[in-house]
Amino acid sequence: MSAAVVHVVDDDAAVRESLAFLLSSNGFAARTYPSGEAFLASVRGGRAGVVLLDLRMGGLSGLEVLARMGPRRPPVIFLTGHGDVPVAVAAIKAGAFDFLEKPFDDARLIEVVRRALDSVAPAAGTDAGAGPAGALSAREREVMSLLLEGKPNKVIAAELGIAMRTVEVHRARVLHKMGVRSAVELGVRYGPRPSPG
Repeated sequence: MSAAVVHVVDDDAAVRESLAFLLSSNGFAARTYPSGEAFLASVRGGRAGVVLLDLRMGGLSGLEVLARMGPRRPPVIFLTGHGDVPVAVAAIKAGAFDFLEKPFDDARLIEVVRRALDSVAPAAGTDAGAGPAGALSAREREVMSLLLEGKPNKVIAAELGIAMRTVEVHRARVLHKMGVRSAVELGVRYGPRPSPG
């Protein structure tokens, strides 16, 4: 199997070159695009992998690119030098896998890319779409799993390497999609059953 493809969409040439080098030195095949328009024109019909997408670019913004990619898109990790809480929340609500502020730690970015790639692997399983959990994104499934272990938002944020605000957004979406009002109800309805005896 060939190296996993990471699509880098950023209007800053230095950022594209730096990310391409970092990714290729960690075993990924990096493809770079100077704009959202160039990326969308190149990947018509969809392509596997992960997308590292700059939030603010000339032309289409990252959120506009995400919206045009359609529902069967690969995981999208937003990168921005202008991060703030409302923008992060908007990105996650729009379906982003994660959100990283520039300058980011190289090891952290590689870890998030690996997690994003791993998140699409279970989708090929036969029971991935069964029940209400089938409506959850890969990141929402991760959050739900940790919620079912009884972990608070702060611990989930630390374990997944994401902001606590991001966990709160995912948690709300998990509860809504699973048709419950609280993490306690989620645990009662979907948590592990005690073994008899």
